[in-house]
Amino acid sequence: MDLHEDRGPLHRIERRGPRHQGDARGTWPRRCAGACVPVARATRQAVCRLRRRRVRGPQDRKRAWCMSGLQDLRMPHQGWRLLRDNGQAVIPDLHAHPAVWGVRPVLFTIDGQPVATYSFFVTLGLVVAVLLYRYNTKDRAVGNNGLYIALAAVVGGIVGAKLPMWIVNLPQIIATPLDPAVWLSGRTIVGGIIGGVLAVWLVKRKLGIKQRLGNYLVPSLTAGIFFGRIGCFLAGCCYGTATALPWGVNFGDGVLRNPTQLYEALFVLGLFVYSQLMKDRFAPGELFRFFMITYFSWRFLIEFIRVNPVWMLGLTYYQVVALGVVVAYVIKGMYRKASGSAIGGS
Repeated sequence: MDLHEDRGPLHRIERRGPRHQGDARGTWPRRCAGACVPVARATRQAVCRLRRRRVRGPQDRKRAWCMSGLQDLRMPHQGWRLLRDNGQAVIPDLHAHPAVWGVRPVLFTIDGQPVATYSFFVTLGLVVAVLLYRYNTKDRAVGNNGLYIALAAVVGGIVGAKLPMWIVNLPQIIATPLDPAVWLSGRTIVGGIIGGVLAVWLVKRKLGIKQRLGNYLVPSLTAGIFFGRIGCFLAGCCYGTATALPWGVNFGDGVLRNPTQLYEALFVLGLFVYSQLMKDRFAPGELFRFFMITYFSWRFLIEFIRVNPVWMLGLTYYQVVALGVVVAYVIKGMYRKASGSAIGGS
């Protein structure tokens, strides 16, 4: 996305009314800049205070890092409040960034053709997930059921990951339906997981499969997410809010940000090790339920330091979805325990 120098990453919402009538000379840049002054001043003062604290000693340095972490959670809401109190109706363009963006957006080239880092790692994660699922089920009498479930999970995951992006980009798709970029750009892990779960449920219902293989899907899911998040980090997507923590990463705009991609990669790596070791110790389907509750609880929390717009009730779209998934699987587990039967599940 091109970023005009006179506009910056904040775009004003035009408010119609008597006070703004006759505003034909284009005075909005000055007003927008005026609205940005409180945010810039508050940010500069916070950073200066943290820098002064960090030079006093080890204890003060640790305290400053903790305070900077709290500031990460408060700064977006403080900035929007300052803009509102300043009398300007503006919204942040949360994903506008320079043309050169990311740690390593192109991994390598083949005959002069660049290979995108993100696409490479997503494909690698998919291959590893399929091979790992096959390895974990090779000594179990799954027959063709395992193949059907794996295919349903892959196809449903791909469609689920793309469908929200297609909905968001619907105007561009209608305008340029033959442009592959508008069809291939963007995907979401949350949609991929939900799409895969729904596809597996439909296939099992259609074919009358009673076998519960969800426990063996969890290591594959976590491995796939791990490689996907490495690709996100190198490509510079799904990044976090600005931070003064020492491991903040500059993705191209000169701002140190929380590497939320690496936070999630480490989290799912731990889930992978645990699920691979414990997959045979859980009752059928219970490890999958544990994964859904744990991962979506994590996703709800990590969204507080990710750059995503608020959707409703002060929460982002992903937080609302994650909360719904957690509640659904908790209720499902309670119902299963109360009924004493193994119904539903993956």
